[in-house]
Amino acid sequence: MKLYELTSNYTNLLELLENPEIPQEIVLESLEEIKEDFNIKAENVCKVMKSIELEAKGIKEEEKRLSDRRKVLESRVSNLKEYLDSNMKAIGVKKIKGNVFTLSIQKNPPSIDIKDAKLIPQEYKVVTESIDKAAIKDALKQGIEVIGAELKQTESLRIR
Repeated sequence: MKLYELTSNYTNLLELLENPEIPQEIVLESLEEIKEDFNIKAENVCKVMKSIELEAKGIKEEEKRLSDRRKVLESRVSNLKEYLDSNMKAIGVKKIKGNVFTLSIQKNPPSIDIKDAKLIPQEYKVVTESIDKAAIKDALKQGIEVIGAELKQTESLRIR
């Protein structure tokens, strides 16, 4: 029987407890049986969850290993490019035409180098707005009203 079916049966039996025509002993025995089945099913669901968590952890570790490997390879490419660039500039070569590749030293598009951000006029600055949720939470806990915010208490399932 599936977990949701057990839940439905459990709810139905609880309703039967309110019916005076049905002997309470029978309903209570059935409730206990369903409760045990439910507990076993719930624990089995936890086992499946743990198995999936372990697989996800393995995938995450593999992602990190591959990411680290990718970064090493990208770094090697960058170092080789810098090596070619510096050696071509050192001997004054601006262009090499090969059989497969053509290498050339070219000017990049202009870019901005900010020397001191404090000296930049306000008209060139972008202001971003952020909300200090920790401060709002503290204020609400102290009984201070913060318009547009409220303290909420939620529940969640904990599995140990």
